[in-house]
Amino acid sequence: MFARPLFIRVALLVVAVLFLWALFAGEGGAGGPERHYRVKAGDTLWSIAERMHAGDPRESVWELRERNDLSSATIVPGQMLVLPS
Repeated sequence: MFARPLFIRVALLVVAVLFLWALFAGEGGAGGPERHYRVKAGDTLWSIAERMHAGDPRESVWELRERNDLSSATIVPGQMLVLPS
């Protein structure tokens, strides 16, 4: 008799909690402090990506370019790069 309305209330509560969790658990800066890297002579985005990130360097090169608003892969010694988290 009361099982059906209780089930509906519990289901709605679960949906609401999941929605709120998804809303606030996104990329809210919980990745820690920003990391920086000063480019040295001979560095390339590829070599930096290989050293700093596990996995496919192509994805890391793209992330480095996006994070630093680089229109090309050209970097110069002394340039400061923000590393993706």
